[in-house]
Amino acid sequence: MRNFKIFIDICDIYLEILKLDTTRYTMPFMIMFVEADDPDGACNTAMFRIMDEIMFSGVNIQNRILCRKLRRKIRIERIQSL
Repeated sequence: MRNFKIFIDICDIYLEILKLDTTRYTMPFMIMFVEADDPDGACNTAMFRIMDEIMFSGVNIQNRILCRKLRRKIRIERIQSL
């Protein structure tokens, strides 16, 4: 498995994520390090990490809707293989 450095933009839903008081995702532009087999798998892993943090803050309908929005609004700016 290879390591990837992923530059993520979540500024479209940043204010909604701030309301959840998550500990990790407090910036609209962030860098995440992921271990995966290929770049597509690395992007999916990064997205599911953010979704897990959202669902960990509370399992309710608003968080599920926010996860759906995240899937449409997240932007991967750049990905680098390390």
